[in-house]
Amino acid sequence: MRFLRQGLFGVFLAGLVLALLLFAGQLVVGAIQSRLSATPHQPPSREREFTVNVQTAALGDAVPILRAYGEVQSRRTLELRTAVGGRVIELADAFEEGGAVRAGEVLLRIDPADAQAEVDRAESDLMDARFEVRDAERGLELAEAELAAAEDQAELQNRAADRQRDLQERGVGSTAQVEAADLAAAAARQSALARRQALAQAEARIDQAQTQLSRSEVALAEAQRNLRETTVSAGFDGTLSDVTLVEGRLVTANEQLAMLVDPDALEVAFRVSTAQYARLLDDSGRLIAAPLTVALEAAGVELTASGQISRDGAVSGEGQSGRLLFARLDDPRGFKPGDFVTVRVEEPAIAQVARLPASAYDAASRTVLVLGDDNRLQALEVTLMHRQGNEVLLAGAELDGQEVVIGRTPLLGEGIRVRPLRDNGADPSGDGREQAMLELSAERRAELVAMIEADATLAEDDRARLLAQLDAPAVPAAVVRRIERERGG
Repeated sequence: MRFLRQGLFGVFLAGLVLALLLFAGQLVVGAIQSRLSATPHQPPSREREFTVNVQTAALGDAVPILRAYGEVQSRRTLELRTAVGGRVIELADAFEEGGAVRAGEVLLRIDPADAQAEVDRAESDLMDARFEVRDAERGLELAEAELAAAEDQAELQNRAADRQRDLQERGVGSTAQVEAADLAAAAARQSALARRQALAQAEARIDQAQTQLSRSEVALAEAQRNLRETTVSAGFDGTLSDVTLVEGRLVTANEQLAMLVDPDALEVAFRVSTAQYARLLDDSGRLIAAPLTVALEAAGVELTASGQISRDGAVSGEGQSGRLLFARLDDPRGFKPGDFVTVRVEEPAIAQVARLPASAYDAASRTVLVLGDDNRLQALEVTLMHRQGNEVLLAGAELDGQEVVIGRTPLLGEGIRVRPLRDNGADPSGDGREQAMLELSAERRAELVAMIEADATLAEDDRARLLAQLDAPAVPAAVVRRIERERGG
């Protein structure tokens, strides 16, 4: 009986466990079927908004500024060289580096002893040449007189010979007398011929004496010029540079002693690209006299001067690109040749364009994003007229008055809803630019505060500073953007 009772009790427990297992399986199967057949619960989604900076586009006439770098140089630079050699015996007080001199001022003197000796010798040679000319003229006069006497004697001898032949024909004279008369006449003619040759030599002597006189005069003029060139004077008002001379030094001919620079006749030489050069040409292809400004910045001080383009280089230059331009400066006070300056050239004005940051323009689609209804972005086609630095000049019939997104990112596109930030406050940094201030709602302010408090990597000082800024009525937009960007807002 006991065995039967225990066996039945075991069968009862086994059946109970089996029933519990079947019940548990049925519950699991029902739960799975309910889960699979139930509609999934989705939390209400909220459209994401991006904070963007916008700027109102205003069409008007804009003057593009071409920015380049150039070097200041003088339009009048004179190398001071000596035409003669010698020892320097006198120097002007201003003959030093940076010395200012006046036109005609004597700068230095070279020992004139050798040049004076050459002048004296040239004067002596000139006197000898003049004496020779006078002697040759007297010799010519004597030769002419001797020739006249010889011709008269020859004529007399010819008449005597004719008379002897006449006497011989009448039977009075002899043949010997006629021959003697003919010989005497021939001798007289020979003597006249010799005197004629002497006259030609006297005339040639005069020509030689005149030539020698001319040479002596040229030598004297050259010696006097060399004597004058022992004194070096300033050709114009200017400043001396590259001075390499002291009193007592021995210099050679054509040696460079210094450079005379005109500090008032300055110009700037700068190079631009070919495209920029093309924008500075008029309809006839000539370079326009565009106004410009040069600036020299050093240690917080800026020197400026105005001017205008005067000419361009004749050739582009070997191994160079673009074009070399020159511009004359008006009243270049404070500038020196060799200064490296910034050049800002005013290009011809462009009508009906808007000046916007370059980040607002999409070069691929040639569009800008403007603020539409319900703060949704719209793409607007524009025409790029000019690009300079970080700005672009855009033209478009519908662009005037539109609020343009000035900081495009790949996340922004047409149809996206944004929160615009407009400039309405001053930048406390003092750099002259406007800073956007944003009035936050209570929900958004609490969300930003939670982001700051949840950031474990933030220093306590920075955390306190940011919380203090968020506690203000108006929060800088740059702070809001930085918090949302860095902390997933």
